[in-house]
Amino acid sequence: MSASQPPRSPESPEPPRGTDAPTLLVKIFGKDRPGITAGLFDTLAAYAVDVVDIEQVVTRGRIVLCALVTSPEPGTTEGDLRATVHSWAESLKLQAEIISGTGDNRPRGDGRSHVTVLGHPLTAESTAAIAARITTTGGNIDRIFRLAKYPVTAVEFAVSGTGTEDLRTALAPEAAGLGVDIAVVSAGLSRRAQRLVVMDVDSTLIQDEVIELFAAHAGCEAEVASVTEQAMRGELDFEQSLHARVALLAGLDVSVVEKVRAEVRLTPGARTLIRTLKRLGYQVGVVSGGFTQVTDDLKERLGLDFASANTLEVVDGRLTGRVVGDIVDRAGKARLLRSFAEQAGVPLAQTVAIGDGANDLDMLNTAGLGVAFNAKPVVREAAHTAVNVPFLDTVLYLLGITREEVEAADGLVD
Repeated sequence: MSASQPPRSPESPEPPRGTDAPTLLVKIFGKDRPGITAGLFDTLAAYAVDVVDIEQVVTRGRIVLCALVTSPEPGTTEGDLRATVHSWAESLKLQAEIISGTGDNRPRGDGRSHVTVLGHPLTAESTAAIAARITTTGGNIDRIFRLAKYPVTAVEFAVSGTGTEDLRTALAPEAAGLGVDIAVVSAGLSRRAQRLVVMDVDSTLIQDEVIELFAAHAGCEAEVASVTEQAMRGELDFEQSLHARVALLAGLDVSVVEKVRAEVRLTPGARTLIRTLKRLGYQVGVVSGGFTQVTDDLKERLGLDFASANTLEVVDGRLTGRVVGDIVDRAGKARLLRSFAEQAGVPLAQTVAIGDGANDLDMLNTAGLGVAFNAKPVVREAAHTAVNVPFLDTVLYLLGITREEVEAADGLVD
């Protein structure tokens, strides 16, 4: 630009080229090595072309580089450009293909979603079925990339042309039949916004059922299990079953609380999930039908922002067999999710809830994204998505966070 040509202000940008302007798609593929991308564009620079789009993928040491550029300016033949690019590619033992056309990429269709697929393993059969189902909904797969290769294979499809809810409805039966987990979320800026993640505790954040740990110390495991079975059969609601089971703990010395805390086993990936979310600025909480005597300890140990549960009454150093305060039941969990979101300043649409049981359903359906984690069939069917591998940090992939990003963050000193 000459000194007499002032730079354009942001209010007067360069107008877009016409959709019928001639363009060239330059494709380079072969063995990857440093300098290929720079070399291609250095070669193209001699012809004063503009870059319209670039896409590059490296898989198992093989590069595919695509550059969509404007055709050479008048006075320079396209044939010269083609010959020069092919000569450069051959010098590096690469292959080149150049396709003439007009304009940019075709506009993406309305309705954009991210479809995340978790497989252990991810088979060609399941990938084919998922791609076919996306097509039958009227969707177009714009891009696919891998989020993780372990402990599960996680890939993400960027899809346009169909509604998120329609896509979710169509893919849910495919997930169940193919033995993979599929999550469908809307694309857009909201996916990168700060979020609130709220988890159930028993059999979600931890591998245990806390009341069973207390029951083991009271010698009433069988009785507690019997009441739990009654609740599962629908003979008792949650509040009734809670009171019945807690009554069996009456007289237990309060020192058992420390023993139970020591016995709690975190679910594999729990620390990684929470640590990564906190680094991203997310707020994290837990709600539990268990007891504050355990959840308060988890909140402190894991650096959680919120925690709420039932509280065992203690008098004269012993459990009374009663709970005090409001009961955290199915409806209570959803209510607490709303309360946490309000305190965090996060809209419900930006919340994620994770749980495994029927008493988590209201919370899962209230959240912007409800994740059934190794859940009962009725919960899997009702939640937005399901994760059926025993690694809690796989939830990160549903948020578009890659394993490489997690490991890179872990390599930094906080």
